[in-house]
Amino acid sequence: MSSVLDQRPAPAVTGPRPAAPRRRTRVLALPEARWALAALVLFLVALPLKLLDAPVWTWAPLFAATYITGGWEPGREGLKALKDKTLDVDLLMVVAALGAAAIGQVLDGALLIVIFATSGALEAVATARTADSVRGLLDLAPVTATRLLSDGGEETVAAADLKVGDLILVRPGERVGADGQVLDGVSDVDQSTITGEPLPVAKEAGDEAFAGTVNGTGALRLRVGRDPSDSVIARIVKMVEEASETKAPTQLFIEKIEQRYSIGMVIATLAVFAIPLAFGSALQPALLRAMTFMIVASPCAVVLSTMPPLLSAIANAGRHGVLAKSAVVMERLGQVDAVALDKTGTLTEGTPRVTGIRPLPRTGLTEDTLLALAAAAEHPSEHPLARAVVEAARARRLPLPEALDFSSVPGRGVSSTIGGHAVQVGSPGRLLPAATGPEAAAVAELEDAGQTAVLVLCDDTPVGVIGIADRLRPDAAATVAALTELTGRTPVLLTGDNERAARRLAAEVGITDVRAGLLPQDKVAAVRHGESERHKVLVVGDGVNDAPALAAAHTGIAMGKAGSDLALETADAVVVRDELAAIPTVVGLSRAARRLVIQNLVVAGVFISALVAWDLIATLPLPLGVAGHEGSTVIVGLNGLRLLREAAWKNPVRGGAA
Repeated sequence: MSSVLDQRPAPAVTGPRPAAPRRRTRVLALPEARWALAALVLFLVALPLKLLDAPVWTWAPLFAATYITGGWEPGREGLKALKDKTLDVDLLMVVAALGAAAIGQVLDGALLIVIFATSGALEAVATARTADSVRGLLDLAPVTATRLLSDGGEETVAAADLKVGDLILVRPGERVGADGQVLDGVSDVDQSTITGEPLPVAKEAGDEAFAGTVNGTGALRLRVGRDPSDSVIARIVKMVEEASETKAPTQLFIEKIEQRYSIGMVIATLAVFAIPLAFGSALQPALLRAMTFMIVASPCAVVLSTMPPLLSAIANAGRHGVLAKSAVVMERLGQVDAVALDKTGTLTEGTPRVTGIRPLPRTGLTEDTLLALAAAAEHPSEHPLARAVVEAARARRLPLPEALDFSSVPGRGVSSTIGGHAVQVGSPGRLLPAATGPEAAAVAELEDAGQTAVLVLCDDTPVGVIGIADRLRPDAAATVAALTELTGRTPVLLTGDNERAARRLAAEVGITDVRAGLLPQDKVAAVRHGESERHKVLVVGDGVNDAPALAAAHTGIAMGKAGSDLALETADAVVVRDELAAIPTVVGLSRAARRLVIQNLVVAGVFISALVAWDLIATLPLPLGVAGHEGSTVIVGLNGLRLLREAAWKNPVRGGAA
């Protein structure tokens, strides 16, 4: 009989756990964000002056400054692209804005400038945050390592200089310097950065250890098995970088359409201006017709067809604790047709808790007495299982007797003297290898239920067994059912935990496809396999080990409460309130937003086509052209704002279509 805790580790780290510094680029440190903010502020100051018919000199300089602050950078980039024989929509929008100003529609042009400056700023922020995430992950890798010399000495070297075959010493509390095999020593190692599992893993001779994981209280001697550039942590960094740099098919399609549309607009505008001149038209009417064409053909309504529904969905989701990082993310959420869920911290709460207390019948102990005895012995320990026992005793408000002569042994457990009796708490396989009778039955019962069994001895006699497990979130089963209904297929479980525990939890929530014992690259492989079958995969996770899968997936969502910094940065959306049930709701809200986007595009297309045809076939009066253009913009804008309603969150299908 065995379990992953048969080799019970001792307290983890006596000092504070090393953590990667959180280095985040400030939004206003980006020039794109500063220029966009300046353009927006100037526009908002000028707008009421213009609408209230204030003197021209009060608002005209403000609008001019709006054009300059918001338009100079996209205009410059557009001219650079033009130099490379590429025409993009950014340059077209600047020209359209200037054209609008040339015929007196200064407000329309300024609005265009503000919209596109804001879009550029959001793109710059997203790029900077991705770079911050990768740099933060690099901080997990140790800078130095202790290399053992052939003469028995040791030296401190840069971890990057280690070679395959080198022997290194990892002292208590240090990060492991390289991927390798343990030669001697026994210790517990916190490898949550790699596997995502919260419990330290006992390491002894023959076991593999990973760079960047945190050693416990025992010293380990390792032989380096991989070059530092090929360590698990290094491969995680590489996978995040590759996935972050990959363009989505939708983005590539939009870029292709953008180029064609830009060229078509320029040719059409020049034709509308030049052809009447060739047939003897006066310059002023020809210019007026061309500028009217540019105004009515301007894609303001098309731009607003997409943004209001998506931004309204983002705002509504934000009010309910789900942060989507961009409008693109909100759109992509509605496209998912397959879901992969992490276990620890996602389907479960991510914190070990006491789930069963089994005092042995012959002892006469009650559950409270057994728990208090174990908690008193475990109180000085920093091991996660010890903390779970102590927290359970505190929750019951049990008085803890004084414990003396505390000691801990890596891979075995702890011992203390309580009331003159020697009390031991730890792994059944190490404290009592040949256990039989009621204690063996209690251990088997708890382990068969997917719990970790902790044996309690008093004067070398078993007195009880305590079960500890990571508790399932109360809304996990309902969430799995909702995601199954939305996507048409049951989610898959991807976890670094053992097969038996994973399958037992999966059965509780209705998941049949279980992939257990996975490293980060295995999770990525599972995601890419799903995508190779033409699925758009949504990955939900919380740890550093989930970051590559979150980045590689079509869309990634991180659980905010337990999530690592890297997972939160890499994911496309974050569930801030840690409510798992919010995930299917936000997917439904995204689908409602996509339906409104399609409705808006139809409305915008009809208005633009009708106005352009009118201007080309007959003579469209400029005021009527502006009214039609602005009217379509208002219609699609108001239509998109419907998703701000509370009903859209409570019932995204009905709320989005009502």
